[in-house]
Amino acid sequence: MSFDGTTIHELAYELNKELSGGKINKIAQPESEELLLTIKANRINHRLLISSNASLPLIYLTQNRKESPIVAPNFCMVLRKYIGNGLIKSIAQVDFERVIKIEIEHLDELKDVSIKYLYVEIMGKHSNIIFTDGDNKIIDAIKHISYATSSVREVLPGKEYFIPAQENKSNPLTTNLSEFKEKLNKPSKVAKAIYGSYVGISPFIAIAICADCNIDADMSCDALSEDMVNVLYNAFNNYMTKIKSNTFNPYIILENGEPKDYASVPFDTYKDIAKYEDMSTLLEAYYSEKNRITNIKQRSADIRKIIQIHIERNARKLNIQRKQLDDTKKCDKFKLYGELLMTYAQNTPIGEKKITVNNYYNNEDVTITLDPTLDGVDNAKRYYNKYNKCKRTKEALVPQIEETEKSLEHLKAIEASIMLCENEADLKGVKDELIQYGYIKKSFKNKKKSAKSKPLHFVTEDDYHIYVGKNNLQNDDLTFHFATGNDWWFHSKKIHGSHVIAKVKDNEELPDHIFEIAANLAAYYSAARESSKVEIDYIQKKHIKKPNAAVPGFVIYYTNYSMVATPSLDGVTLV
Repeated sequence: MSFDGTTIHELAYELNKELSGGKINKIAQPESEELLLTIKANRINHRLLISSNASLPLIYLTQNRKESPIVAPNFCMVLRKYIGNGLIKSIAQVDFERVIKIEIEHLDELKDVSIKYLYVEIMGKHSNIIFTDGDNKIIDAIKHISYATSSVREVLPGKEYFIPAQENKSNPLTTNLSEFKEKLNKPSKVAKAIYGSYVGISPFIAIAICADCNIDADMSCDALSEDMVNVLYNAFNNYMTKIKSNTFNPYIILENGEPKDYASVPFDTYKDIAKYEDMSTLLEAYYSEKNRITNIKQRSADIRKIIQIHIERNARKLNIQRKQLDDTKKCDKFKLYGELLMTYAQNTPIGEKKITVNNYYNNEDVTITLDPTLDGVDNAKRYYNKYNKCKRTKEALVPQIEETEKSLEHLKAIEASIMLCENEADLKGVKDELIQYGYIKKSFKNKKKSAKSKPLHFVTEDDYHIYVGKNNLQNDDLTFHFATGNDWWFHSKKIHGSHVIAKVKDNEELPDHIFEIAANLAAYYSAARESSKVEIDYIQKKHIKKPNAAVPGFVIYYTNYSMVATPSLDGVTLV
């Protein structure tokens, strides 16, 4: 969810609570569209990060430092001139818009008390940081917007600051039942009518309010009954009452363990959540994790491409080999023709293009194509040569096909393991395996040692330990070096995935629910994660064998059990 009015409202409330009365000690501009203000309030130094980047506009308190350029940009110099050492009087949201107004008191050139405003507009590609005097005349902005760029509003020094009005949108903090009914009286979907009628309400909030009422967000407003409208208004009003009373419980909504969205006020429809004390901490964690996931995906793109090239190459190679093997089915026919021609050689004069003879094995006539320049014996030898060549080809192809099939399966297993990469160390583990098997050339440029990737370690509520390998090398190490004979091994059946080891306690039997949890983890950490049901093989580690010269992650077993599992992380905590 982007920064909407509810997020801005909570942020403004929290920032005002923390920073009001604080002194601006330092103003820095680490990036071209980013400010970092150091503010001392209540004897604590706070860092307020403000970004007007079009792709990721932000404002929150952070503990992280950022290096600033040696020469400060013009906007930073203007702020230092006017509000360096200034006092934060108040921080507030403007009319439930995605705008935060920071009121700053300072001494001007004549040592008189003066007021300035810093407006932070979190509006996607229109985001900006605008600095004005006490009369709302623009002194400067981090982004200058001329009339040529926008006919709605110029953002230039000397111009008057105002927020463009959003046509036909009302402030949700001041709505009532009569107005709400009027907003829904239109040919539109319910959720769209809500977020399209009120300032600061995002589609996410509108859909969540509908879900809490068990009303389909995509239902047409025309289909709403009077009772449904009343129920919807009560849910909307309750939500806005919590916002007005500053009753916040910020949390991140998780999906498959990854951050999907966030909100200021809880919704009953979302169960898998991570709670935070304040919105600044939430935003820093949310966007940090999002950036980590994005960076891993970007950094793994090259490795994925290399793997995909080798998969396609091996798949083409396998098709050719199988077609060649299919052609060797003629071997027995060539041998038969050679034998029959040798038997009937005296009846095969030079110059004949074909001959029909009796096949004494089934007493049927067979027509054989001949080389007219050869006699019967030489034609027989020609077919024997074809038979021998075909036989040699078949003998060579069978192990080649097995090798190509193994390489293809190995590459697909490596490709599946990329899904589990969470950091640079995990990616390095995948890359090391590709180097080891010659898919990537080893580079000696970077000799710096990086941290070694470790398997995932989960603990259940009753203190059972479960381990999950994140790549083939880890799978091998986990199964054959870490696990003991009585530990239980889990893996998705005929599907690429992680080796999962459930440790036993003092050689005791595992409880039934641990088998279910471990199987669910094996399903979750497999290529079938998106499926609702996955078949899982499980067996004690002592029955697992590894063939000689087998690739990492490849094992064999015969006396396994099987169960159907649901991909899930329920019942465990990541250590």
